[in-house]
This record gives sequence, C-alpha cells and structure tokens, in this order.
Amino acid sequence: MSDMDMVFKKELPAPSELKKRYPLSKELAQLKENRDAEIKNILLGKDDRMLLIIGPCSADREDAVLDYMTRLRAAQEKVRDRIFVVPRLYTNKPRTVGKGYKGILHQPDPDKESDLLKGILTVRHMNVRVIEETGFTCADEMLYPHAHIYVSDLLSYAAVGARSVENQMHRMTASGLGIPVGMKNPTGGNLTVMLNSIIAAQAKQEFIYRNYEVQTMGNPLAHAILRGYENKYGRSIPNYHYEDLQFLLSLCYEKNIPEPACIVDCNHANSGKHYLEQIRISKDILQSREQSRDIKGFVKGLMIESYIEDGNQNPHEHVYGKSITDPCLGWVKTERLIYELAELW
Repeated sequence: MSDMDMVFKKELPAPSELKKRYPLSKELAQLKENRDAEIKNILLGKDDRMLLIIGPCSADREDAVLDYMTRLRAAQEKVRDRIFVVPRLYTNKPRTVGKGYKGILHQPDPDKESDLLKGILTVRHMNVRVIEETGFTCADEMLYPHAHIYVSDLLSYAAVGARSVENQMHRMTASGLGIPVGMKNPTGGNLTVMLNSIIAAQAKQEFIYRNYEVQTMGNPLAHAILRGYENKYGRSIPNYHYEDLQFLLSLCYEKNIPEPACIVDCNHANSGKHYLEQIRISKDILQSREQSRDIKGFVKGLMIESYIEDGNQNPHEHVYGKSITDPCLGWVKTERLIYELAELW
C-alpha cells in the first residue's frame, strides 16, 4: 500500500538533460547576459528607459506566439531609446479554483489531456525559438518553483503571482534565481505581505530544492508589482493611482528596502479585467510619474496583456492569436500604445 494518496505517473527528465536537448548557443547565451544587464540597470536606476513587460496572458500556441513576438520586435526597434521590451511568455497559469486550462506547460494541446513531460519540452523549445528568431529573452510566472530550473538559462524576468507571493518556497527560490523577480501584491491587497516577500527574496536563504540542500546569496533585484486586488465582496479595486504609488514607496522606506522599484500591472484587478482600460491606465501611471520625482524614480515600467486579436475566447474556438485565458489588447491597439508610451515616458 502506498503511503501517499497520489499516483506517480512518470519520472520527469533532469533539467540538465532537457538543456542538452534544446541548448542555447554561446552567442545567444551572451545575448541573454547582455539583456539581463540592461534590465538590471533599469531597475537600479542607471538606465531611465521604461521596462515594458508585454505579451499574451497565456502563451497557448507556438505559431501565434512567434508571430506576435516578430511584430513586437519590429516595434521595439522603433522605440529602443525609450522602452526596453521583455515579452511575456507565460506558460503556466494559476487557477483560482484549480480547474480549467493551466497553460501550455500542462496542456501543449488545449484540446487534449494534460501531458507535463511534453509540456516541459514545448516550453523550452518555444523559449529557444523566440531567442533565436527575435533576439528577445522573455518573462514567465514562477508558478512551480521546482520547475523554473528547466528554463533558468533562457528567461530574463520572473514574476511571483498574487496567489503565490506569501508562499515560503516561492520567496526562497526567488532569492536564488539570478534574474529580476517581481512580487505581486496578493489578491486581498495586503501590501505588507508583498513587501515581506521582497525582503525575503533579497535575503540569503538556505533550504531544500530538488533534493538538494541549497544556499542563495539573495536577489537584490526583487521588486514590487501592483496588480490591484479584490475586496471582501469580490469587487476589483485598483492600486495604480498616484496616492497608491506614494503610499507604497513610503512603506518601502519604512521597511528599509534598498533601491525600491515597482512595476504596475495594467490589467487584472487594476482594470477589472476590462482589457481596453489598459490604454488609459498606462497613461495615467505615466502622468503620475511626471507629477512626482519620487514616483518617477520608483516606477520602472508597466506590465500589459496583449496578443494579436482583441479579447479572449473559449479554448476550443481556435481563433488564431486570441487569448484563451484573460482578455488581451489586440496588436493594432498595442502597437499604437507602444509608440504613445514612448512619447510620454
């Protein structure tokens, strides 16, 4: 009789095996190192460009994702002196009630059952293709701390989601990633929870990771992401306004967080998931930066959910380039917004 009430379906390959199967060339590894350095300089205030983390809510199919990334690359070239783009390549999705499409990591084909081994291979292959074909290194949510190592040589940014930010394993793993990690405020909006997660991620940690006793040196690039929250009645409450930014910065000072930095998520509870509101919200945040030198130094950029087509769809509708999770801003509006943000930054 098993001492655990779960079925062990298959043993997954070691991350080192996967990295050999889909390797990154020395030239592309150097490209990632260079991009990582640029992002670090933005977060530390040595580079005053906007950090724009933008892309689909969920990277659901490789062909549409590569199409989107190619378009985004062309736009990036036109605003490179004002904006540094880190595409969202989000491959695993938290589900509030544990049901539904959990991302391409779980279901490489949304019409088929979960296949995590194939999903890991798909995620790594897609990340490598994006780097090879566009020169972008991407952002993903660290939903499973133990799975991050499968793509640790490919990603330039990680986010810890609103449902994970209080989790000890996420905080400690973030302290050893070696890339910027954005800690979102929790769904209930408690900023102290988010700030404590930043402090933990910036600190040295010792813990168990993938059957090893590990030690980290701390991650000085851990920072805040404001994404709005839900009150006790389930209503979305934004936290991107001028007063919210001032208050969060004052809390950072109270907790002695060095080099405090913030990214504002323009969707989720900040927009009430009304994706078109991202256009107005992003400009409102830039206006707040212009009104306060402190906020200007604190807010380093934006997070925007965007894909080829406006809105979202049922996973089985198969409209090319349309989100199968949260609604996204379509490409025509996205491109126009990128150019407008470059003018305003």
